[in-house]
Parts: sequence; structure tokens; C-alpha cells
Amino acid sequence: MVLVLYGVIPSFRAAVLGAVAVLSSTNVAAAREYLSSFGMWAPVVSLGMMVLQAIVAPIPGAFITLANAGLFGWVKGAVLSWSGAMAGAAICFGLSRYWGRSAVERLIRGSSLQKADRFLQEHGRWAVLIARLLPIVSFDLVSYAAGLSGMGFWGFFWATGIGQLPFMLLASYLGDRILLGSIRHLVFLLLTMTGLAVGVIFFRRYGRKRKG
Repeated sequence: MVLVLYGVIPSFRAAVLGAVAVLSSTNVAAAREYLSSFGMWAPVVSLGMMVLQAIVAPIPGAFITLANAGLFGWVKGAVLSWSGAMAGAAICFGLSRYWGRSAVERLIRGSSLQKADRFLQEHGRWAVLIARLLPIVSFDLVSYAAGLSGMGFWGFFWATGIGQLPFMLLASYLGDRILLGSIRHLVFLLLTMTGLAVGVIFFRRYGRKRKG
């Protein structure tokens, strides 16, 4: 359906190409300006961009989260960014399960996919939760790899939702300050998310030892 719209409606095609150009720039100011140009439709376009970057562009969606915070306020921006990330993750998971490994390997390097496979095999849903807590881990890679695993969709979905929530809230709250160039706030965000991920890993291993 989307491909049909892209092919037959010039305005839709122009909007998609514009979104791809903004995504490729990874420029927060450009993303915010692009979104604001759509007026009341800006939230819908933002959701579309989050999904687009998750499926076809190996680009972190964090700069869209920052743009949303600056444009809609941190609460509405966080809700919007979280919803877009969840939609993108669900679509990637479904496409991966439908297409199979050979198709996914055309999008992702074999070595990266193999590492993700091993991590998911060892930790299951916990691996998704840990990866979502770390902004430096490829969002797309985790979603596609999870779709190739034996993991159930709802386990993946809720692990993604819980893991994404702290980052979305913190990034949105600090969004305006980061846009003003405060590296201190960005470092604080990354250290906080890393600390949460380490805490989950420790909890997971401690739980395993107790069971053993």
C-alpha cells in the first residue's frame, strides 16, 4: 500500500524523500524545522519518521526525540517518540519474521547479526531490555535479530517498551538543554542509561546464580 502511494502520488513521494533527507542529515534543528512545517500534522509525520528510520535507515532516532521535545514539550514529545519507536520496533520484528534471515542479512552485516544472535540466545527477553537501555546499540539490529529468534512478539514488545521508556523520558526532559549545546547533560544521559543497563545485567546474573 505504501509503495503504491509512493509511486502514484507525487506529494506523498516528495514528503518521503524530504523525510529521508532530514534523517540522513541527523540534524536536530533541521528535523524540528521540517516537522514544524507540517503544522497540525507534525505529530503524524514525526511518527512516520521514527518508523522510517527504524526500517530503512541505520540512523539513531535520538535526534528525532530531541526535535520532538523542542517542538511539542518534553511530556508530549516523550509520548510521541516512545510511540514511534514502538511502532518501528514492531514493524521491524514482523518484517524480519516474514522475510527470513537471507533478506535481513542484506540489510545488516553478518558479523553484527551473529553477535546479536548470540546475545539474544543467552539472555532472551532480557537481552532486548538491556539493548534498549543503551542508546549506542543499534535499534534496528535488535528488532530484526529478535524477529529471527524464537522469541514471542509480546515478550519482545514489552521488553522494548520498558527498555525505551527511561531514555525517552530523560532525553525529552533534557532535550532543550542538549540543543543549547550542554555536553554535560548529554554525558549525564549516556552514563545514566549505561548504569541502568549494567544494573539489569547484574540483576540477571545474580538471579541465575541463585537459581543455580
